[in-house]
Amino acid sequence: MTNTPLTDLGWSDTFASHVTSEINETVQPGRLSDVHRDRVLAKTAEGDASLTLPAGMTTGDLAVGDWVLADLATGQVKTLVPRRNVVRRKAAGNDMRAQLIAANVDTLMIVTSCNADFNPARLERYLALAASSDALPLVVLTKADLADDAASYRREVERLSPLATALTIDARDMSELATLAPWLRPGDTAALVGSSGVGKSTILNGLTGATALTQGIREDDAKGRHTTTSRSLRQTTCGGWLIDTPGMRSLPLDNSADGIAQVFADFDGLTDQCKFSDCQHLTEPGCAIQAAVAAGDLDEKRFHRWQKLQREDQYNSETIAEARARHKNFGKRVKSAMKEKRDKP
Repeated sequence: MTNTPLTDLGWSDTFASHVTSEINETVQPGRLSDVHRDRVLAKTAEGDASLTLPAGMTTGDLAVGDWVLADLATGQVKTLVPRRNVVRRKAAGNDMRAQLIAANVDTLMIVTSCNADFNPARLERYLALAASSDALPLVVLTKADLADDAASYRREVERLSPLATALTIDARDMSELATLAPWLRPGDTAALVGSSGVGKSTILNGLTGATALTQGIREDDAKGRHTTTSRSLRQTTCGGWLIDTPGMRSLPLDNSADGIAQVFADFDGLTDQCKFSDCQHLTEPGCAIQAAVAAGDLDEKRFHRWQKLQREDQYNSETIAEARARHKNFGKRVKSAMKEKRDKP
């Protein structure tokens, strides 16, 4: 791609306001399309560029979709332009860091399928992720042609949250893929997220003409298989941009309290009616949440999912100091309990 206007790449006054007189004939804005271990690829007004990073910056600090200022003459990134938003999750395992998924995203396209992959609890996580990232959530339900009642899946998604908008498509049908065009206008950016095999690569291929490898549908679970192993930014035939991501086996939330509150707005609206301001919504008298569940006004399974997400987000959002303090206190309790048992006659 050559001589592409920055606005078509997603550049806006918001980003320009953070940039001073550094821009000149050689130092130009570039948008990251690929992040590798030791270098990044960027799209600039002059074309594609392969860039190295300055001392003190690692590829772990960057996400596909980021804007940087780069010296095109030397092929080096100079600085990261402040993000408009970023999609992140907690890294796997005991790592306290957040893993960056994509940056400067307008729409989070949450892809699932009208079969056994459909999972309300996982969709609520993605909806909370979108809300906490300040990205518009769009649930794309694929394999609609294989479902007896695809519309029932769409209705179930829309019952999960007032934020949820859902579309059912056959990702192999170009006329149905065209229904995604309003979210992919020139300058717009959407990120495809979801489990492996739900059709993300098929959507990418259809909307961009890319050649991401996809394999056939397995008869036992109706899941396609693909080989997407990294994130990339690609232009669509609609003019907008798609960030493809590998399938996620898990989605631990990180600093997503606001997003959870938005997805479960019906629950949060009742918490002010509880008798006690510190109500945990378990067995406390005068709990408005428990009363609504008992009356059938709130779904009990969804209530338990709400509590689980809140506990998990609080745990994952701990600072390193808070985690160490908690582990230290836990160790003290264990030692105290063991001493008590040893001292008993």
